Amino acid sequence: MTPWGLGVIGAGRFATFLVEAVADLPDVRVVAVADADPSRAAALAADLGVRAVDHWEDLLTDDEVACVAIMTPPSTHATIARRALAAGRHVWCEKPLATDAVAAAEVRAAADRSGRVLVVDHVLRYNPLLRALGRMSGTLLGPLQRFAFENDASDEDLGPDHWFWQEDTSGGILVEHGVHFFDAAHLMSGTLPEAVQAMTAARADGTVDTVSATTRHPGGLLAGFTHGFSHAHRCERQVMRLDHGTIEVRVDGWIPVHAVLDGWTDDAGAEVVDGLPERVGELFAVQGYRPGPDAGVWVEVRRHAGSPTARARGRTHVVPHHVHAELTLGGPAAKQRVYAESVRAAVADLVSCVASGGEPLSGAREGWAAVVVADAARRAAADGRTVDLDPWPSTTDELVRTS
Repeated sequence: MTPWGLGVIGAGRFATFLVEAVADLPDVRVVAVADADPSRAAALAADLGVRAVDHWEDLLTDDEVACVAIMTPPSTHATIARRALAAGRHVWCEKPLATDAVAAAEVRAAADRSGRVLVVDHVLRYNPLLRALGRMSGTLLGPLQRFAFENDASDEDLGPDHWFWQEDTSGGILVEHGVHFFDAAHLMSGTLPEAVQAMTAARADGTVDTVSATTRHPGGLLAGFTHGFSHAHRCERQVMRLDHGTIEVRVDGWIPVHAVLDGWTDDAGAEVVDGLPERVGELFAVQGYRPGPDAGVWVEVRRHAGSPTARARGRTHVVPHHVHAELTLGGPAAKQRVYAESVRAAVADLVSCVASGGEPLSGAREGWAAVVVADAARRAAADGRTVDLDPWPSTTDELVRTS
């Protein structure tokens, strides 16, 4: 297909990261840049050899622009996305889709009406490790019993006047950053939560820099999330824990770069683990993502390492074999590459869906659902109560009316 034109809205550091990540995608070419600061737009446009425009609205009437990439502060995402969809443009939007549930519902409804493709930058949906774990679900990995994510993130570059700390602009930590992980729980469990609880903690000056939330999903799954923006870069730590009952998975990095699977299984499960190294290409396959040379899978299977049966949650499990597997995309040194490739894959997904009419992995529904959960967590923390999310609205009219 002829490359279609991408209009970049927002010319900050992430915009530079995005255009570098997609520079060699054959079906995309950046044609124009807009930013509230004309000097930033001009600088990025000059680097790319494209046009700078005075206002983002100008991109919506530009015949060269088929899609816009929204990388402005979060409070502007919903307005720009709705306007772009109404103007017949496809949309690639940095997370969160909106800073509250009502605005997110309005964007989803606009996307449904427009017939255009909208992709939200939930990069975890385009990460090969999480996709590989999803492909093991139902064979090696049983139903998810617990999900937990611990994020000790850096605030080293977040000065006191940064928009990140301004809830009216960012949505607050539960929205601005939490949507990634509420969405990850949705992805890995295949369910949306029924209820949300949350708490926050603040510094002496009142700045909320640590948040914690728990969601309850159908079937008894509890998912826990803790995010603290309170560490130096060199002291950042992130881990995701997936409890599948007889097997546990631990995933390192908020951009996942390494996973360890350990536990007990039956004969069929042992065969699956034995065969994982030969399935690397299939397991890690994500359209638009190119695994690096350090990506791989290593396994160990110890057959008949324990008694044939074990009991848990009132059930007998036939699990005589101990299994251990490590899946890597290159470890911590590969983080930036993995991040860039995941962003590249998200843009490739949009291009593919425009061509095929398919549904993106991270579309308007997924973007809306993550904001609904995040907004509920924010309200739960503010009010000190559990927020009920059952039933979820199912039509676009209900989305706006009940959010």
